[in-house]
Amino acid sequence: MDLRVLGRTGLSISSVVFGGNVFGWTADEKTSFDLLDKFFDAGFDTIDTADCYSGWVPGNAGGESETIIGKWLKQSGRARDKAVIITKVGSTPQGSAMEKGLAGARIIDAVESSLKRLQTDYIDLYLSHWPDAQTPHEETLAAFAKLKQQGKIRAIGCSNFNAEQLKASFDAAEKDGLPRYDVLEPEYNLYDRLGFDGTLADLCNAQDIGVITYFSLASGFLTGKYKSKAEAEANPNRGGMVARYFDERGTQILAALDEVAAETHSQPASVALAWIAQRPGVTAPIASATSARQLDTLIAAGNLKLTSNQMALLNDASA
Repeated sequence: MDLRVLGRTGLSISSVVFGGNVFGWTADEKTSFDLLDKFFDAGFDTIDTADCYSGWVPGNAGGESETIIGKWLKQSGRARDKAVIITKVGSTPQGSAMEKGLAGARIIDAVESSLKRLQTDYIDLYLSHWPDAQTPHEETLAAFAKLKQQGKIRAIGCSNFNAEQLKASFDAAEKDGLPRYDVLEPEYNLYDRLGFDGTLADLCNAQDIGVITYFSLASGFLTGKYKSKAEAEANPNRGGMVARYFDERGTQILAALDEVAAETHSQPASVALAWIAQRPGVTAPIASATSARQLDTLIAAGNLKLTSNQMALLNDASA
């Protein structure tokens, strides 16, 4: 497992990032603790979460994932500087009472709640979760600048911004002498490539933007767990999200994954993550796990190097 520098932030992160969206949802507190212990024991160090996770679950209000991570940090006895914590602000699940958006006052208030839940006095990387057309970039970045000066956050980034939005944020930062976003978290995987490949990837490369990808396994489709659309639809948690991938192109991608997995004596999920990690300009993929077996595939991905021929096979199948 190698560590990678996240763009201009100077942060060193794992080659695979643990997705904390499952904490308080499909992974209860004990399971989450066990998984985090196993992940860190394997030499990995980076967790991605958000202040709204997992507020979409009936009975949850948002913040459950951060709370579990904070409890784990406290109870594990691990040094705080041995964990890289990424969290986000600005989103809210449907029906939640949490305030949405990137207004400066919202950010200043939200970070205090996140710090309290995480039981820490700083966040390594703080992200704008979604673009907010109602709030000028200058207002959002000024709030981040204040938090950086106070030592409450170390670096900033954004999620789900397109090339035009990211460029506009750079222009605003330069005009007002504010810190710019140095990390992007886009949706990206072997199936969903269009939103990042091309103009956005070129901009990130040109500006030395760190890139960590979410939905890296296409909601579980790229694990090969589901063999048909009907089987996917029968899953109560992710079935509806996975079913859309079962078209001719999706089937070609699964076949290519199976071929490379056989060659490398690994699982399709490990191959899918290794492909992302070796894509130009990508720092690391984010992936979740709810069992030790699933986590093993994440850990294996961090140690898997694909050949140029294997990368080409996967590129062609997913083009």
